[in-house]
This record gives sequence, C-alpha cells and structure tokens, in this order.
Amino acid sequence: MARKIALGIALCCLLFACSRPAPALQTDAAPAPVAPALKIGPGDLIEVTMFENPDLSGRYRVDQNGDVEIALIGHVHVAGLTADQAGRVIEKRFVQEQILQPAGAHATVFIAEYASQGISVSGEVKTPGVYPALGIRKLQDLIIAAGGVTVAAASKAIVTRKDDPAHPLTVDYNPEALKPVIPDLQIFPGDSILIPRAGIVYVLGNVQRSGGFVLDGRDQMTIEKALALAGGTNHSTSMNQVQLVRTLNDGRKEAVTIPLGQILKGKAPDVAMKDGDILFIPTSNLKLVGVQAAVAAAALGTAVLLYRATY
Repeated sequence: MARKIALGIALCCLLFACSRPAPALQTDAAPAPVAPALKIGPGDLIEVTMFENPDLSGRYRVDQNGDVEIALIGHVHVAGLTADQAGRVIEKRFVQEQILQPAGAHATVFIAEYASQGISVSGEVKTPGVYPALGIRKLQDLIIAAGGVTVAAASKAIVTRKDDPAHPLTVDYNPEALKPVIPDLQIFPGDSILIPRAGIVYVLGNVQRSGGFVLDGRDQMTIEKALALAGGTNHSTSMNQVQLVRTLNDGRKEAVTIPLGQILKGKAPDVAMKDGDILFIPTSNLKLVGVQAAVAAAALGTAVLLYRATY
C-alpha cells in the first residue's frame, strides 16, 4: 500500500513540474534600428491637405525663419516639427481663428521636397552630393549610393552629426580589405559623411610598376615595402644613386641619397616614408640625379597611376 502511495506522489510531482511554464529566454540582441521621423526645415516644400475643405489646401515653401504663410491664418511656424505635428498645429490655428469647427478641421501635411534633411557625402567618393534620408540609412548604403570610394580614399570615414557638429565621429572603413571593415553605423537626416584622402608615396623610375601607392594608415610604409609594392627594380639599376625626395614644411624639396643595396641586404636600416615622399630609382646610365630627376618623373601628374594594397 505504501508503495502505491509513494508512486502516486512521484507521478503528481512529475505532472506538476511538466505543467510549469518554461522560464523566458534572456537575449542580448540589440534593438532593431528605427527610421527617424524627418522634421521640417527652412527651404522645404510642404503640401497641406484639408480633407473636408479642399479650398484651404495648398503647397507652401518654408522660409528662412521656419514659417509658412497660409491663407486666412497667416504665419505658422513649422520648422523642427514632423509632418504629423505640423498638421495638428495647422488644424489648431484654423480653429483658433474661428475659420473651422474642431469637427471639420482635419489637416495632413506631406513634405514634398527636403532642402535641409538630406545627407551629405563628400571627399574621396566617385559621386559626391546630398542624398535622401528617407528610411533607415547606414554608412555603407550612402557610400554605395555615392558610387563607392576612390582609389585615393583613406581607410576611414568621418561622420558629423547634425545635432553635435563639434564632435565628429571617425570610424574605420575599408570594404576592399581581405577582412572588410564596414561599420554598422546608422546615419540620420542632416548628418554628413567625409571620406578623407589617404597619404600617397611615389615609387618612380626603373621599377616594374611605377606609380603612387596609397598609405593604409595602419601599417608604416618603408622604402623596402614600397619597393616591393612596385614589383622590385629592373636590371641596370643604379643602387648607389637612389633618391628619396621629401617636401619640407616650408615647401622646399630635399633629396637624400638612399643606400638601397645595403637596405635590401639587411646591412642598413630601412627608412620610413611619409605622405608625398618620392622614391626615385635611376638606371646606371642616368646622369641626372637628385631633386630634378625625381620631381621631373613625378611631374607626370594624372599620368601617374595610383595603386592600393590589399591587407
């Protein structure tokens, strides 16, 4: 008998445990981004529709003070308001001026043109300009809309918030790296994006691939690395007459003879290169060396190809 009672108690406990609701799972998922409500600003064109009084509807350009001039009710300040908020303000004004009864004052506002809520994308992008801020916009979306970055772009983006222009945000951005760096950053109406120009060093003369090489900003560029990116030297290179030309703070150019042969053999320290440096590799039969030769080679201007290393 006792055995049956014990078995019954155990069965009841099991049924009770199964009937209890499972504890809620704890998740650390970040909240989904929300599209910001666009606000009216100076220069915007708004369309006001009065449903029960179409004669009172119209299109109005917001002036520099943030006001629109609406027939019968005069100036209405709408800057800084969303379309829904502006509609309620206009309804209230028609009632206050005793033009409409509360039951018949139904206004909707549509922002037909945005003059102040676009997002500016500038710098080293292929199509700089102001792009619409409708919906949820991410940094990558806007740079793609601007045609992507140029070969001379730095591996970063500078985002200036409309509400905090004194504190721009700098983020790493390099979609072409072996491990792409693309921040998941939401951009809001009125923000601006700047892709700065990267530093460039030039390797010119008797090398396999003469041109400019973009400084990544994360790894220091040295003469040996720059020469490797240029594919190395050709035959008949004058290793004792290699010139490094650097622009000084006062604009003058200074040429220094580099012991390239000793550097490549590990018998002399490698030399760090700076933005704008020119490494000129002459042939053994070249008589003109120094600043004149290096600058003359670099003076090709747009004919100098730019290359971007992938890290």
